[in-house]
Amino acid sequence: MRVLILGDVVGRPGRRAVRELVQPYVNKEEIDLVVVNAENAAGGMGVDVKSAEELLSAGADVLTSGNHVWKKKEIYSYLNGEPRLLRPANFPEGAPGAGWYKWRNDRGLSALIINVQGRVFMPNHVDDPFRCVDRILREHGQHTSVVIVDMHAEATSEKNAMGWYLDGRASAVFGTHTHIQTADERILPGGTAFITDVGMCGPFDSIIGIERELVIEGFLSQLPRKFEVAEANVVLQGVVVGVDEKSGRASDIRRLRLAWEPSH
Repeated sequence: MRVLILGDVVGRPGRRAVRELVQPYVNKEEIDLVVVNAENAAGGMGVDVKSAEELLSAGADVLTSGNHVWKKKEIYSYLNGEPRLLRPANFPEGAPGAGWYKWRNDRGLSALIINVQGRVFMPNHVDDPFRCVDRILREHGQHTSVVIVDMHAEATSEKNAMGWYLDGRASAVFGTHTHIQTADERILPGGTAFITDVGMCGPFDSIIGIERELVIEGFLSQLPRKFEVAEANVVLQGVVVGVDEKSGRASDIRRLRLAWEPSH
């Protein structure tokens, strides 16, 4: 099976690019499963009901997230009713929603998608992501041999550690959160596809999706600034992973960057 994984969608430009580029790409490349990180889809920080529905309607099968998923209060009840939008599974017990999803399509293909958040340099005091994944695999791993893990984390070392920790137990482990696509995609010895960060879907000529001047002024002044999502040179970034649906082993991983051009 072929899996398309897209990095953090940033604001309206990122959503438009997903809406216009994903389905044609899925058709062309015969993609079976589309996983998209949606935690910055609403105004560049957080996800609301409208943006989640837009991404699901645009071809995303499962939406992952991260520490910003809680920014829009309306999403709390939505998380409880829409299992295709995940929040990090290692938030304390009682948090809205779930951190895993058992996906299955009408052709009998299946996958277990897991979303966890790192702890190094991150603002929330979440539970251990490594033991959390262990628990989910024990409880739900019988659903399928195909396991996809979004490791939403700041530290590259923590993302790398998760890849190696799950090598041979997950089909793909990909990092999100930093919005900068890394060039270390590979198949680990046990058959797990890994990349430290898949990047973002949003304005490439920006500072991680935000207007450059505002971010630079913030660094210079050290004063609070209201950030605004940039608009120029919008791209989709992610990876395409080939997985043997019987063994769950990845056969290949390819970095992806698609340019979006506004139609006039």
